[in-house]
Amino acid sequence: MRGRLAVFAAACVLGGCSSSGGSQPTELIDIAQARPVRVLWTAQIGHADEYLFFPILRDGSVYAAGRAGKVVRFDAATGREIWRVAIGRPLATGVGSDGKLVLVASEKGEIFALDARDGTQRWSARTTSEVLAPPVPAGDMVLVRSGDSRVFAFGAADGKRRWVYQHPATSLMVRAPLGTATDADTAYVGFPTGRLVALSLATGNPRWEATVANPRGATELERVTDVLGEPAVLGREVCVAAYQGRVACYDTQAGNQLWVRDLASASGVSLDARYALVVDDRGSVHALDRSSGRSIWKQDQLGYRSPSLPTPAGNIVVTGDYDGYVHFLDRDTGAFIARFSSPYGAIRVAPLPLPSGVLVQTAGGVLYALAL
Repeated sequence: MRGRLAVFAAACVLGGCSSSGGSQPTELIDIAQARPVRVLWTAQIGHADEYLFFPILRDGSVYAAGRAGKVVRFDAATGREIWRVAIGRPLATGVGSDGKLVLVASEKGEIFALDARDGTQRWSARTTSEVLAPPVPAGDMVLVRSGDSRVFAFGAADGKRRWVYQHPATSLMVRAPLGTATDADTAYVGFPTGRLVALSLATGNPRWEATVANPRGATELERVTDVLGEPAVLGREVCVAAYQGRVACYDTQAGNQLWVRDLASASGVSLDARYALVVDDRGSVHALDRSSGRSIWKQDQLGYRSPSLPTPAGNIVVTGDYDGYVHFLDRDTGAFIARFSSPYGAIRVAPLPLPSGVLVQTAGGVLYALAL
């Protein structure tokens, strides 16, 4: 099974499926009256290889990591490096932080917690499988999702295990970051069974479960329905996307379905006050009405370019692609308004909103802080 998982991931998720079914990436068209993109600062963090690394902003600092094991803290406004440490292990994901701890993980299931002030290691812990999504601070705990459908809760102060939740595994799953989102007392986690589960932070016991998508098709591959990405939580809503399946939003209190759309996505959902933003399996960016799931606009000029999960940032939406381009879209129409190109590899994770712009991390290990 492990061999099948690795091949499936390399072809379809981490690689982006930019040529799925022989389709060629859409050629970009010049933007009429494009707005200029300013580079506020750049920095080197280290190559990602086939893994996905997620920079994070906390209390005026950006924390980022790369495959070789380097973790760095930057001033978010200027890009000035505050500290840089070497974990001494190849990393598979990062970064999680609450401004006190900085958290990264390896493909061997090792979790490393660093002090945000100076980068010194506070503790380490281990899960039972590969970790591909950043650990998530949640009050006095750290939550970690492992590749064998387990969720671990460790004490934030000492790394001691508090509880473990085990969900039934499937024979074939997408090898991709499967994140965890939290609110005051609940963790929301998607699983390869097509289920979204709300867990009590205090005990790890399920509060409710919802079926996002049911397996369909004649082959095992066609029946893959993994809930991918990190659930998006805003107010009393949690929204998720299932691979080859659906996008759906639920009430956080009881798990009642608010709306559902048949739309296949491999990157999850992002939310703002009005929209749910999704990239479909052909590379089109969709803005859906957050209250009903109704289509507002669709930008189909990024077909098979593997756009990252779109990031809403004020009156714009930002996404990166497999060829190192950053695309700025009008939030209300989806029209292109600006574009930036990097020679340092694909942009595979959602751009990070900054107070003065957005931050992207390329697969080649370069950070760009950009603004219009």
